[in-house]
Formats: sequence, structure tokens, C-alpha cells
Amino acid sequence: MMRNTLLTIFVCFSTSLWSQGIEMGPITRNFDIKRSKNSTYKSTVATIDSTFYYTPDTLNLPFFDEFSTDKFQKYTAQFNDPGVSSSLYYQLLDPATLQALNASQTFTDQATFRRTFDIATSSFTDSIFATISVKVADFSAYPLSYQTLSLYPPYYIYDTIGIPDTPDTIWVQNPSYFQDSVRIFFATLSDPNALWLDDNAYLNKRFGVAPRSIGVVTFDGLDPTGYPYAIGTTLSNTADYLHSKPLDLSPYTAADSLYFSFLVQTEGWGDTPEANDSLRLEFYAKDLDQWFQVWSIGGDTTTPFKAVHISVKDAKYFKRGFQFRFSNYSALSGALDHFHIDYVHLRTLSNIADTLFKDFAWVYPMNSLLQDYTSVPWDHYKNTPKPFRNDFPIAVHNGSPNPENNQIAGQFTIDQAGTLLNQFSIPGSQLSNGDLNYEPNTTYFSNHNISGFGAFPTNVGGDQQAFRVKGDISVQFPNLTRNDTTSFYQPFFNFYSYDDGSAEAAFGPTGAQSRLAVEFNAYEADSLVGVSFHFVPSVVDVSSKLFLISVWTNENGHPDSLLYEDDVFFPRTPLYADERGIFIPYYFTDTQKVSVPTSFFIGWRQLDNERLNLGLDRNIDHADKVQYSVDGGFTWLTSPFAGSAMLHPIFSTALDASLGLSTENAPSLTWSVFPNPAADQIDVQLPQILKGSMIHLYNSLGQLQISQQEPLIDLSILPNGVYFLHCPQTNLEVIKLMVNH
Repeated sequence: MMRNTLLTIFVCFSTSLWSQGIEMGPITRNFDIKRSKNSTYKSTVATIDSTFYYTPDTLNLPFFDEFSTDKFQKYTAQFNDPGVSSSLYYQLLDPATLQALNASQTFTDQATFRRTFDIATSSFTDSIFATISVKVADFSAYPLSYQTLSLYPPYYIYDTIGIPDTPDTIWVQNPSYFQDSVRIFFATLSDPNALWLDDNAYLNKRFGVAPRSIGVVTFDGLDPTGYPYAIGTTLSNTADYLHSKPLDLSPYTAADSLYFSFLVQTEGWGDTPEANDSLRLEFYAKDLDQWFQVWSIGGDTTTPFKAVHISVKDAKYFKRGFQFRFSNYSALSGALDHFHIDYVHLRTLSNIADTLFKDFAWVYPMNSLLQDYTSVPWDHYKNTPKPFRNDFPIAVHNGSPNPENNQIAGQFTIDQAGTLLNQFSIPGSQLSNGDLNYEPNTTYFSNHNISGFGAFPTNVGGDQQAFRVKGDISVQFPNLTRNDTTSFYQPFFNFYSYDDGSAEAAFGPTGAQSRLAVEFNAYEADSLVGVSFHFVPSVVDVSSKLFLISVWTNENGHPDSLLYEDDVFFPRTPLYADERGIFIPYYFTDTQKVSVPTSFFIGWRQLDNERLNLGLDRNIDHADKVQYSVDGGFTWLTSPFAGSAMLHPIFSTALDASLGLSTENAPSLTWSVFPNPAADQIDVQLPQILKGSMIHLYNSLGQLQISQQEPLIDLSILPNGVYFLHCPQTNLEVIKLMVNH
């Protein structure tokens, strides 16, 4: 791998084989999702021992969720909680009595026998033992299933005629069937505020385009842990499910005019579902124990949210234990083929024209009071405080079928640890863009100059800060109030950022020697120590592809002279985090500091053809700050994709010491490997702040042999020879390793 890369570099110095452009694609993993299955809790993955099983509570009408808050059931029962019961189940039972067999009894499914040798005839005979009937439990799932098997005793007997010795008994080593047990715990749910039994679908605030309120539920090809259901496959099948809790419809009949309504959108800020993809709604008939499809929609490009209104008339649904569920049919290989739902509502005394819930709400969450940035280094802001932004975006939706009064102003507060630091208001007439009232069923997007309301205070102690910003909007008619308020924390650490921390897509240039550069205009000239990237997996695995971190001067709005670039012999590779909003820091060689003026570009030069899949935040548009080059840096083009590149330049601040960064007089970070020379295994010793970093092992030809995060590396499959250890995100010195078995 390394040798091929170097050859590519030398060829590109003398030829003009450049890539053709920049690409955007879907992500194949969602780092916001990191949850276990909710219907059970398992202490291990091998058996169901110590597993919780829950009996759901039954809800009454009306059922309503607009997804501004989390109403997914949480499964948090503990073994000693009141009301929790348990049962002990044994693996081996006597078929006649159904009692557990003795713990010392073991069996095998291979025929065992008694072998008798006759010295006189030099022959032997085998007598197969009679089988023993045993009921054997399957401990992989609950309810348990038992199967009656005919098994053999776990030993052989060898006897010799003519010799008075006692027959020899040879025991089977590790017999297949032995007594075991599992304890299952049972709990009953009792939370009327939780409406959904599972969380296979994704509750989020970012994927819907102009939703009626903050929050939608998204269906795609990722499982509840955020991984593809079947990575790398081209197959489509049922992917996400979203089940309601059981509802009691027994008091009702068709005469009560029950209607089920919701809003639906295809694609949104995600991936366009194909025509043969679909989102489906099913109703459950309790007495028949059967699901019936009552609605579906195929794939399409994004459109405004559409209302769906379904009359519930069939008598088979008017039972205690009625349920409904949404599911999608889509590609299973990632965050693809998106469908979004909102405002799910089942109620009585409705009619065919009653398709909307009368509400007034925030459409999107707030993200920053700073001009241009979502975060700046605290040292910079403290030295050069700036007023609040002059283009503060607000989006609200009037879900009333009538014009509504806009006389109530929006109220905004800033606090830290409960201490009020600032507050201001924005008139309702400005939120409605000057309209006399909020027009019926209308979304209003407005930008506001709030620079006259002050700035974040700088007379607070600490090397970093976070201020809570809360916004309240309202109208005079009665409506749901929980989506009238939104809040966020304005961070000040050691980096600049344009994004909101959520990637809706992956993007980057293609072709060896192509470059990506993001422009930053800092509050003051200072020194960089590195950059944090938010790479996301996409259709092609590029975690082994190579790039060099690069910093350029800004000349007339384009990258110009290099201020820093990684050594070509020590390139980097994309690394992925396991949680939402986590950016992986890549520090410069030997954690050196690179002086930059107030305006500069930072990004990379890639050594391979494939797109590296940097996260793209499609909710905040700073495409004008993103440039790429496909001809070796001679020509720079602006990204055509609306959004913000998810990379953060890291500055040298008062946080350096707490991050373990070296100072001018301090030694650089070091690592070691033991033993060296090695035979079958080595133990890599990394500095504490770099624990969990990716470790690459190359052979003497520069070919990648092993890539892992675990410090213990198995060398048993490698031939003897010279190898090189490289920690790509850190620029630690390469370690030469001798392998001699």
C-alpha cells in the first residue's frame, strides 16, 4: 500500500492525470444511533441468561406524537426493582417428569459403545449403548423451545476377555450436552408518556425539510445501533419498524368516527428512495393475531410534508390490544432511501376534512448566536469579543387553518449554570416577515439582526465555556406548548466550526492528488496544532485510503502558498468515531505549532482516487467556504453542494496542557512496542490521550498488513522480516519492528 502510494506521487509530478470533480453521497452509518434492542436487555450475546422481558402497558386514546420530544419506551428495569419477577429454566429435562436432570449428567450425540476384545481370536465386538431421551432447551431465544433428543452416555468401555482386569472407561472430552440454566427476568411497563415500543427508526431534528415542528422519525437502511442491516449488499427488504404500544379500542365502534392521520415526506435532507422502495402502515387485529396493511407510499424526490388521513372502520380493530406500525422497504446497506413521518394522531370524533393538528411550533432548532460560526476558540473570543450575529435564522410554522395573531414576541435568554446573563425579544411581526398575522398552515423563515443585543460575557473564568441559549415563541390560540421552546449550548473551546455536529451526507473530491480546502477567517492570528475531521462511512470503504493534512494561505479568496503539509512518508487515513458529533483530532507532526494569519485554508491533499467522505452538514450552508482542486492546486472551484464541511481547525490555546499537547520546551509524544524483536504477539504502548487510535502495520514493501485499534497485535500469520508500525492520526514516529518466529 505505501509503496504503491509513493509511486503514484512520483508519477503525478511528471504527468497530468487528475480527477474529474467533487462528489456527494449518502452515509452508511449513523453515529447518532448507539442503542441496544429495546424489547430485551441481554447481559451477554451468547444466551438469554439475565435477560429482561417486558409486558407492555395499554394506552387509551387519543394517541398523539409530533416527535419534538422522545416518547420511545426506555427499558431500564433493574433486577431488584419492585414488581420485577424471575424464573429459572434448566437446559436438560427428564421427558417423563419434566424435572431438571442432575448437574453431573452429560451426554453426547455421537454413538458410544462397549468394545470387547477376545485375545483368543484376536477380534473385538462393539455394542452400541442404548440411547437416552432428554429434553434439551434452546437458550438463544425466549420463549424457550424444548426438543426431545436421543442421546448417548458420554463414555466408551473397553473390556478384554481372558484378562481379569477391570474394564477401562474412556470419557468423551467436552461432551456436547450438559446441564445449564438461565434466569429470565420479567417486568411490566407502566409509562403512559412513552408511546412507542421500539426505536428501530431514527428520532432526529435534522433530516426533515421544513417539518411542521422540531423533530421527525426517519426510516432508512440502518439498524438501531446505527450500522447497516446488511453492509455491502445490493438487496432491498424490510428494514426499520416502529411499533406503537397496544391501545384499548374496545369502547369504540365505527360510529365514533376514529381517524388515523400523520405527515409523510420522502428523501428530505437524506437519500432519494427508489420507485420500488416504500413506507407502509399496518394495523393489528388482536383477536386474529394478524397485521393488515392499510396504506403505503413509494419512493420519490423530496416534497413538502403531505397529510395522510385514514378512517378506522373495521370491527376487527375495535379491541383492547390494537396496535399500528410503520415499516420501510429499502436498501439494507446504509442510510439510504429515506422516509420521514411527523404528527402521528389517532383520535375519535374526527372527519375526512380534519387532517391537521392545530399547532404553532419551531421548525428547526437554533444552532448559534455567533456570526458565521457555531464555535470559536474561547481564547480568541475572550480577546476579541464580537456582538451577536446579524442574520439569526428562525423558522416557525402556523399549523392553524386560520390566520393567527402575531402580537406575542419571541423571548430569548442566555444563562450559564442557571445564572441569567442576557435576554432579548423579537417581535412577532418580524417572525411573520411583516404579515399582519400568521397565515394559515404557513411556514415562516426569517433572519434577524440581533447584534444590538450584546455579546457573550468574557468576565467568566475557565479555559473553555458553554452558554445555554433558550428561545420561546407563542401565539394566542391554545396549542401544544412543548414545541414552542428550543434550546442549545453555545460552545467555546479551541476550534472554529461551521457545522451543527450532524452529518446528513458525505462528500469530497475524487482522484489522486485532488485537494479539499475550507476557508476560515479567525478572530486573530495564532498558531494551529491540528485539525479535527468528521469522516463518515459511505458506500465504499475508504478507511485505508491516504491523505496529507494541508494548510494554505488565502490569496484573493483561494488557497495559495502552503504553510504546512504532512510528510509524504507519513500520510493519514480516515478514522470513524462511535458516537454522535465526535470529531477525531489529527495533530501536526510532533504536535508542532503552525502560525497562521487571520485568514487561511485548511484541508487535505489525497493520495488515492476515492472520495474520502467528509461529513456534510446540510442544515447550515457554508458552501462558499469550501473549495476543491482536481489539477494539482492550479485551479480552485467552489463546492456545488449546499452545506458545511465538518472539519475544525484546532488552535493552540490554554487547553493545550489538558489535552496533552507539547509546549515548545516539552518533549513530543512518544510510543513504544514490546517485545521488539517479536515472535507471535506485540503490545503497543500509546500515550493516554491516544488510547484507541488506529495502528497500521506495513511490511518492508509498504503494503498494509494489519489495521486495528487494539494494542495487542497478533503476528503469528506474518512471515519473518522487517515491518513498520504507524499511528496515522498522530504523526508519532514510525517504529521499525523485527518479526522472527
